[in-house]
Amino acid sequence: MRASDADRERVVNVLRAAAADGRLAPEEFSQRARAAWSARTFGELALLTADLAERAQDVIRIGQRGGSVRRAGRWVVPRRLELRSSWSDMMLDFTGAVIRHDTLRIDLNMRGGSLILVAGTGMVVTADALVVRHGDVDISPSTGPGDPVTLRVQLAGRMRYGWVEARRLVRTRRDENQ
Repeated sequence: MRASDADRERVVNVLRAAAADGRLAPEEFSQRARAAWSARTFGELALLTADLAERAQDVIRIGQRGGSVRRAGRWVVPRRLELRSSWSDMMLDFTGAVIRHDTLRIDLNMRGGSLILVAGTGMVVTADALVVRHGDVDISPSTGPGDPVTLRVQLAGRMRYGWVEARRLVRTRRDENQ
């Protein structure tokens, strides 16, 4: 099957992330990027990224009715999360997450319950595209002045009868000494 320019660009972005992580040397990145831009088929593109492990999925869908969902520890952050929940509590902890992209869009369709985001260093959360009805949104600053931004989380969609909280993990002196 023939590849499009958008397909080629996606592969180059994967290669760019691998180079930034140190999984590709600069000269290998350049060679593979040139090959990606000249590739004609999906098969040719697939060969260029086949050896790059732990690639984030583009979209992860989580649906929950009642109960709770928790993502913590080492998990790969996708480009987009679709969260569909009714009367559920969801917690996404980014402090140990593997971040491959600079932006994460979280599309919400939430009725009741909560969404708690535990921000890692350099994470910025915005809720400009989130429509809230009978709920609360509390987003604490997660970066200080002059700190580099490593991940921008964009909340979008709608929430009714619940709350969203984004907070920074506060490390104590005791945590740092262990």
